[in-house]
Amino acid sequence: MSPGHRNRGHRNRGHRNRDRSAAAHATGWLRIGWLRTGWLRRAALGLAALTVALALATAGKPAEARKYPKIFGSIELFSKKVQRFPKWTDMLGRFSNGRNTCESSTCTSKGWTEFLAGLQGKDVQTQIREVHRAMNAKRYILDIKNWNMEDYWATPYQFLKKHGDCEDYAIAKYMALKALGVKIEDMRVVALQDLNLNLGHAVLVVYVGEQPMLLDNQIASVVPANSIRHYQPVFSINEDGWWLHRR
Repeated sequence: MSPGHRNRGHRNRGHRNRDRSAAAHATGWLRIGWLRTGWLRRAALGLAALTVALALATAGKPAEARKYPKIFGSIELFSKKVQRFPKWTDMLGRFSNGRNTCESSTCTSKGWTEFLAGLQGKDVQTQIREVHRAMNAKRYILDIKNWNMEDYWATPYQFLKKHGDCEDYAIAKYMALKALGVKIEDMRVVALQDLNLNLGHAVLVVYVGEQPMLLDNQIASVVPANSIRHYQPVFSINEDGWWLHRR
């Protein structure tokens, strides 16, 4: 084997080691079904290749008009393939189909329209603050107790009726702010590891100008996301795509 081949082999093993490291970061989510390690490893490999391809394809082209600051100081790899997150896409479909028809023991739209109407025309900081406050007033309930499932992504209408866990708070805030006119590309639901508690968690990050702001059901106020040092992001997602995060 030529030295060049040996070097490429070492580089490939380095990539595989980094991919395994990225998969290891998702361990806290395995218990609640957010990610499967093998899937994340494959996604990391695919995204690494995608990153190289994008760099080659965009060489010499003008830079994007909008650059978003990194979340929690991580490196981000982007993909448009949100279909790899069926819980997310299923929730989006159920929410769209349930508009104006969701009145049952597990789902209600009561109060949603009136709440949003009261925030129309307010400045974005007020909208973010009030959406955060209102959704954080809901009770925290684990999916296993609420839905008899280890991991279930509720629509906002289900969250209004039955409360929910961390990703349900983040989803309800995302949808409320979207309805108020905040751009999809300025928001992400972020799945992360709380290094203090050694537990998986989910939050919403909203970009206000150049500042990523954190809407967290564990924190009463809206705070700059990067002021929190004990969160290690695993992936983030919106309706345009998703990002794999690495340190």
